[in-house]
Amino acid sequence: MNGLGNAFSQHEKVIQLLEEQLAYTKQQNQDLSKQIQALTEQVRYLTKLLYGSKTEKTKYNTPDGQASLFEDDPSFSEPEHTGEQSQQTVSYTVVRGIQKKKRNDSLHDDVEVEAVHYHPDHTVCDCCQHQMIEIGSVVVREEAVFIPAKMKKVQHIEHAYECKRCKSDASQAAQIKRGTAPQAAIQRSMASPSVLAKVIYDKFVQYLPLYRQVKEWERYGLNTNDKNLSNWVIRASSDWLLPIYEQMKAAMMAKSILHVDETYGQIINRSDGKSGQSHAYNWVYRSVPSQGPAIILFQSALSRARSVLEDFLGTYSGTIICDGYSAYGKIEGISFANCWAHVRRYWLKADSKHGKTGVAYCDDLYRLERQFRSLSPSKRRKQRQKHSKPIVEKFLAWVETSPFFGKSALAKAADYTLNRVNGLKAFLYDGRIEIDNNPAENAIRPNVIGRKNWLFSVSEAGAKANAICLSLAETAKANGVDFYQYLVKVLTELPNLDIYRNPDILKRYLPWAKEIQAACARQIAVYSMKKSVVYGYLSCAL
Repeated sequence: MNGLGNAFSQHEKVIQLLEEQLAYTKQQNQDLSKQIQALTEQVRYLTKLLYGSKTEKTKYNTPDGQASLFEDDPSFSEPEHTGEQSQQTVSYTVVRGIQKKKRNDSLHDDVEVEAVHYHPDHTVCDCCQHQMIEIGSVVVREEAVFIPAKMKKVQHIEHAYECKRCKSDASQAAQIKRGTAPQAAIQRSMASPSVLAKVIYDKFVQYLPLYRQVKEWERYGLNTNDKNLSNWVIRASSDWLLPIYEQMKAAMMAKSILHVDETYGQIINRSDGKSGQSHAYNWVYRSVPSQGPAIILFQSALSRARSVLEDFLGTYSGTIICDGYSAYGKIEGISFANCWAHVRRYWLKADSKHGKTGVAYCDDLYRLERQFRSLSPSKRRKQRQKHSKPIVEKFLAWVETSPFFGKSALAKAADYTLNRVNGLKAFLYDGRIEIDNNPAENAIRPNVIGRKNWLFSVSEAGAKANAICLSLAETAKANGVDFYQYLVKVLTELPNLDIYRNPDILKRYLPWAKEIQAACARQIAVYSMKKSVVYGYLSCAL
């Protein structure tokens, strides 16, 4: 009996061991299945990124027959096609048997018009030899003629005068008067305000790197190099543009709602000892339309840490609209509103039945937002409470009750959504808060485009100058100001004003100031063909 009992006990142990191995194998198979599913989704997503459409537009038809929810929404519009551009065509209409050409309206109304008249060589009738009279004329075509800019050397000469009569009188000193030339933007430099303005404009509006500008300047007649151009940009930024930047920042810090975003950059010579290949970062801050003139500020930093945001904001108190990055949070006196475009993007990446359901909830919210766009903040809040809030609550309840686990795209979308519930609800309670952070993402695009062209900054001073120039360029454009004309005015007048003792003077030079709007507004900017179609005369001071 003892032998039989021992054998039975050994069989039980073997069975238990086999059952444990079977359970482990089943669990391992489940884990591997989840991993395969996650990797399959990742391969499908990466394949779509590589070969598929880059648009975030909804592909399926909505119940009301609308093919694309974001058809007219600039936040989700397709990227501009920059390859093969369509040719401009001239259309003709036939009226009463007469063919009439549609007038070309590509040129501005204030562009100088030059008429070139063509008369017959002989105006004597071949039959009767009498003088013929003109019976009409027709404009057979219109052409845009480009007159290139030219370089001109301007010599600033101060003349001195003295009184000969007083000089002949030994009892008194002779009086001398001398003319005073205006101060230069950069002392002991050939760069005049117009040259500095063109260098800055070409880099931060046309995104033309400084080393590529050198050849163009040589063609105009100015021999220089990219190091000189870089020094000019840094000096002009630190001396005259930085004070305006600080005034713009003070105005921004008085607002209660801001958009914030960041993107990477590169600085070769870093003060923190890290390699030049390490990421530096450019932060962007943008005001909301309901709180006065648009202000867009860039900040260059060596890191993406929360401390960078805290240093810039200082004692700021209000609401920040942002994405889900962890640095946006736990800052005293600041509440955070999260971006629904990022939520929608996560569900769009899932690319499945449940993913389309999540996208559909977001689409419903955006459809309502387009309807509320023209409303005042108070009315928009009431409409959101009535129509948007039920959709948000239904969406969040659906996410909470849906079994999305593991590392799949659906699980990531669900986690991203549920971890930011309070921030995603913020727009429901304040009509001034936008539903997404797309205004900041759009504002940071010039920095991204510029980064692809000028690649990196050699020094931190250069990166700071880039941030200052981009801030003024984008704020000027947002307020309808011609940035080139604005720079010429600022760099000509500020060196001759006591702005450091009386900083209130700078308020007259903010891009939204009445004086700047009157002098530099794009819609009334003077384009003189005699001077130049593009920039006017470029002058250099000794």
